[in-house]
Amino acid sequence: MNGPALQTFAAECAQGLPGAQLEHPFGPDWDVFKVRGKVFMLMTEVPGRPVVILKTDPGEAQALQEHNSHITPGYHMNKKHWITLEGGTGVDEELVTELVTDSYLLVVSHLPKAEQPVDPHACGTGTRVGR
Repeated sequence: MNGPALQTFAAECAQGLPGAQLEHPFGPDWDVFKVRGKVFMLMTEVPGRPVVILKTDPGEAQALQEHNSHITPGYHMNKKHWITLEGGTGVDEELVTELVTDSYLLVVSHLPKAEQPVDPHACGTGTRVGR
């Protein structure tokens, strides 16, 4: 999947999640997806390359980066808790769906229970580290 297709598909995934909202707090060059006011995904271009920036578990972030050259530390974000995904070989709809959903559920799990649009523990996750 190339960069523009990656961003289009990631945006479709994010917009389908309960309570997800698209905002542009950093200007028109940044798409910011939030759930209950908390960021779970950002999209922009990094010197001509479309990227998707996602929250992730620190342990998984390192494993994902080791197994996929298209996953790097989060651009302009905490490198321990965020990853940057760009298009390329091995980046497919299944991987993007899992990474977007995992990011969303990670943020939802830290919201007060009364504000959670879904029960994050009832949803299955499973990022494919070996990709």
